Amino acid sequence: VQLVESGGGLVQPGGSLTLSCAASGSLAEYYGIAWFRRAAGKEREGVSCIQSSDQDTYDAESVRGRFSISIDNAKNTVYLEMKNLKPEETGVYYCAYTAVMPILRWSWNDVSEYQVWGQGTQVTVSG
Repeated sequence: VQLVESGGGLVQPGGSLTLSCAASGSLAEYYGIAWFRRAAGKEREGVSCIQSSDQDTYDAESVRGRFSISIDNAKNTVYLEMKNLKPEETGVYYCAYTAVMPILRWSWNDVSEYQVWGQGTQVTVSG
């Protein structure tokens, strides 16, 4: 399985970006994709995740109401729409894949739950 992120860039505070994560290779029939981010000097943190089977999602409280995750199963691509971005959300955004289903509410943001990671895409919120 390979993951390729795209869509990062520079945006002003309050602006919007949409990230994409394209999955390819020997994907499980049902799988989960999560977005994580790592700001400079901080631990990687879970942002949001989605299951391909029922499109059930989990989100970090800090992004609820501003970020939205979705999946196009025909394209094996997950999107993260980010609105009202804040400077402290600057960092590298990674998507991660798990074939272990279902994703559980208490562990969706645990990095060890994911088997494959993308290379990351930089998001810079500055104005």
